[in-house]
Amino acid sequence: MTVSNVELYRDLRNAVGEICRRFPNSYWRELDADLAYPDEFVRTLTEAGYLAALIPEAYGGSGLGVMEASVILEEINRSGGNAAACHAQMYIMGTLLRHGSDEQKRHYLPRIAGGELRLQAFGVTEPTTGTDTTQLKTMAVRDGDHYVVNGQKVWISRAEHSDLMLLIARTTPLEAVKKKTEGLSVFLVDLRTAVGNGVTIRPLRTMMNHATTEVFFDNLKVPVANRIGEEGHGFRYLIDGLNAERILIAAECVGDGRWFIERAVKYAQDRIVFNRPIGKNQGIQFPIARAHVNVEAADLMRIRAAELFDAGRPCGAEANMAKLVAADASWEAANVTVQTYGGFGFAEDYDVERKFRETRLYQVAPISTNLILSYIGEHVLGLPRSF
Repeated sequence: MTVSNVELYRDLRNAVGEICRRFPNSYWRELDADLAYPDEFVRTLTEAGYLAALIPEAYGGSGLGVMEASVILEEINRSGGNAAACHAQMYIMGTLLRHGSDEQKRHYLPRIAGGELRLQAFGVTEPTTGTDTTQLKTMAVRDGDHYVVNGQKVWISRAEHSDLMLLIARTTPLEAVKKKTEGLSVFLVDLRTAVGNGVTIRPLRTMMNHATTEVFFDNLKVPVANRIGEEGHGFRYLIDGLNAERILIAAECVGDGRWFIERAVKYAQDRIVFNRPIGKNQGIQFPIARAHVNVEAADLMRIRAAELFDAGRPCGAEANMAKLVAADASWEAANVTVQTYGGFGFAEDYDVERKFRETRLYQVAPISTNLILSYIGEHVLGLPRSF
């Protein structure tokens, strides 16, 4: 990284950190207790322009890269917050930016950048197909100037708090295509009018406050004008945006990891047992030190992946590896911190148990560690395809 980039990232961290300090741990604790969405926090970040980081200046955004966007999200988590309410708008928007028509971009991107519209929901996963996207059952059948959509999605986070949803559905039945990746299309669904008119959203309670839902489509009419790109090419559009998602999630895990390390170090210094700080004991000190090393190593992988992405170079392996090692590092740091705190690690007032639950998610979502290892095994190491 150049000196100017380091300075930019430092200034960016400081500016985002200043906003985050206005939303202390008690803010996130209360939201967690009520399973509430951080409306005020999201609104503040939007007004400051941070959620428009990846939108080009021509459309009212900042025109920054994935590296800068990842710094923003990392700082939110490192400050004790949860960037899950923000990250989706950054990477979902990329599908519209890269594959939408000029008219679609002119119509939606400035309004997303300005906060008039929220695009934070991505309708991909289904209850019977999981990660095997090519087998999804939701169908969009063309009827004149619109499509009729029927089906069901699950684990669709922020659907209740989003104006728009990016939806992937089959436009050609699986049995009618030559390759299973064909026949999928991407649509922009206006939830403001669709809910109650073909769309039903049902919240799902989970172990962390993630605002996730099931979404049901019952003869929903979507205008042809709301299709993103060409019909049947949706799988390619989906894959195209996943590297950015992996990098941004890796950054959040790095932020979590640093939050945990800072908490564990301070507690180990302050907690006195047997007339000495527990941090003097190598049984406490060494696990914290190892967790720190792993978080810092994960950060380097995140930086490498982001630099490749922003340079327009292939980065599938690096993005996946960054997500894997960062998720592992943050989870290790979470466990070390709970162990350091002992019983107090389970007390809500210390926030460790909240962040513990939040960072555990990234062993599973948005892609599980096993699927990343499968990708690395096949596409990097050249091992036989396992499925």
